[in-house]
Amino acid sequence: MNLLIFMAPVSCILINVFSVFLARRVLRKPIRFKEITEISRIIKEGAIAYLNRQFTAVLIFGAILAVILELFFGALTAIAFSIGAIFSAISAYIGTLVAVNTNSKTAEAVKEGFHKAFLTAFGGGMIAGLSLTSFGLLVVSIFYMLLLALGYNDPVKLVGLGFGASLVGLFARVGGGIYTKAADISADIVGKVEMGLREDDPSNPAVIADQVGDNVGDIAGTGSDIFQSYVCMLVAAIILGVATRGLEGAIYPLLVLGSGLVASAGSLVSARLPIKSIRDLIYSIMYVPAIIASISSAFISQQLFGNLKAFLATLLGIVAVLLLTHVTEYYTSPGSKPVKAIVESSKYGPAANILTGFSTGLEAAFSPTLIISVIILLAYYFEGLYGITLAAVGFLSIMGTFVSMAAYGPIVDNADGLIIMSGMSADLRRVMDTLDAIGNITKAICKVYAIGTSALAQIALFSTYLNSAHLSAINAADSKTIAGMLVGGSLSFILCSLVIRAVSKASNVMMEEIRRYFRKFKSPMQEKSGGKSKPAHVKCIEICTKAALRGMFSPAILSVVSPFAVAFLLGAEALGGLVIGNLVTTLPLSLLMCISGAAWDNAKKHVEMSGGEKGGPMHSASVIGDTVGDPLKDTAGPSLDIFVNLIGTAALIYATHIV
Repeated sequence: MNLLIFMAPVSCILINVFSVFLARRVLRKPIRFKEITEISRIIKEGAIAYLNRQFTAVLIFGAILAVILELFFGALTAIAFSIGAIFSAISAYIGTLVAVNTNSKTAEAVKEGFHKAFLTAFGGGMIAGLSLTSFGLLVVSIFYMLLLALGYNDPVKLVGLGFGASLVGLFARVGGGIYTKAADISADIVGKVEMGLREDDPSNPAVIADQVGDNVGDIAGTGSDIFQSYVCMLVAAIILGVATRGLEGAIYPLLVLGSGLVASAGSLVSARLPIKSIRDLIYSIMYVPAIIASISSAFISQQLFGNLKAFLATLLGIVAVLLLTHVTEYYTSPGSKPVKAIVESSKYGPAANILTGFSTGLEAAFSPTLIISVIILLAYYFEGLYGITLAAVGFLSIMGTFVSMAAYGPIVDNADGLIIMSGMSADLRRVMDTLDAIGNITKAICKVYAIGTSALAQIALFSTYLNSAHLSAINAADSKTIAGMLVGGSLSFILCSLVIRAVSKASNVMMEEIRRYFRKFKSPMQEKSGGKSKPAHVKCIEICTKAALRGMFSPAILSVVSPFAVAFLLGAEALGGLVIGNLVTTLPLSLLMCISGAAWDNAKKHVEMSGGEKGGPMHSASVIGDTVGDPLKDTAGPSLDIFVNLIGTAALIYATHIV
């Protein structure tokens, strides 16, 4: 065994030590406002209680599936599946625990100014980002080394890891997304539009549920999502690397990702630079680790292979990340032309707002798809199918930075709510509005980043599938292949339908509960002025929890059953068609949803921050547009990028054991 392979787990251990040090530094800050401490405690308890109930249900489902896998595909596949699922769930818990303990620290830091609050929130995000990405690399590298030590030289045995991680990731994304959007939509529609309350008004009983939802949706869901993307892509890279370059082909992505972890830690340095422009601050956080990762990749490529071809393919992935960032920032930032167009259309009512936002998403889906397509062509030119995988490795190399940015958004969102609910001064809330605007941009960037990673991972998985199924290509003129493509393409729409319908049903129940509450308390303004009675947030949390647990099983069953059903009924080539058809629709559809949803969100915030009349026609139109975009960008869209990997890993398990 090449000793260089040990560098990957060593780098993970070092980064985790650094994460612990950073956590001690960020979380030891005292909280002087008792109200902030109390509300933060309620949010923490609600988030952990939901995760406990969710993963108890997932544990039962996963145990049954593990037994089925053992019966049909062998004990090793079942063990790998279980390990991937367990660590994906642990990733959700880690991200949530970091976030719920950082939100109050951020709210306290606002009193010391914008930059101090930003560093606190970003520091919390960095703890989650580094620990979660190092977790993924550690699990895959150690499991692979164990396989080698046991004499299993074929890395295809790793596929079960990706399948388990993706399944739990889908549960976390769908369940958390249903929870957070049911609370968010109902709080906005009844609170803002019907009652004229401000954002996060403490008299609104759905506000606490919304704050809990930010953690179980954007944090826990993102944690599992990132873990599964990392695992699926790394597994595909190792399998193709061994097939084309031998053991060095597996070691290269492990070393690149290990050095990328260290590079991502460098984002903390750039975050401390005295940069006044928000846009420049975001870009400096991304460009510093990208440059470090590029230099280290070139060195590793030269040392392992004696040339820079592998590095060039990896560099394409890093460049693609930066290009996607610019595209997403253009379509979603508050001052951009597309967002201003949505704001302007709000003057003419909700229909105009929705149509403008939807057309923005349709247009925005093209550029990222084109960028990914060009990267695939160039990467294949340099290193064939392995090159496409290495482009995805380039994507993953600075994932720690992007997870940090993704976690930053919900942390700031929670901190903003804590400040409002605790009655702190308006000056502090204005600082939080600026921080929150950054969070909306970073969340949108990270969602597009996750989509791009999953698309490249699916291509790598498909290439591995062809090799494992003993197919040189699939025949697009064959009737079974065409049927597989059509079924695969339609699965994305079924998944979105299931998820959005679950959000709609849950939000309807929530809105009735909020209206009942306001009918009971004849004057909600009493609550706003400091009345002693507390909002009935417990009932709202219970509604969201039940809806999330009910709604998360149908998408999971669809993703597990459909590939195996097509495979057994129509054969391996039709299954390949299903994988391709699913990718072709999932990529643009998820981009449409995530970008348009973020644009609607920032258009609403633009209206609110520009002094638009709260509850007026323009503000109401922007809020309604935002509520349409919420389940798209935070539930259906992000679920699709996990769904596509789940389909790919299921197909690969079939190919390696049945064909």
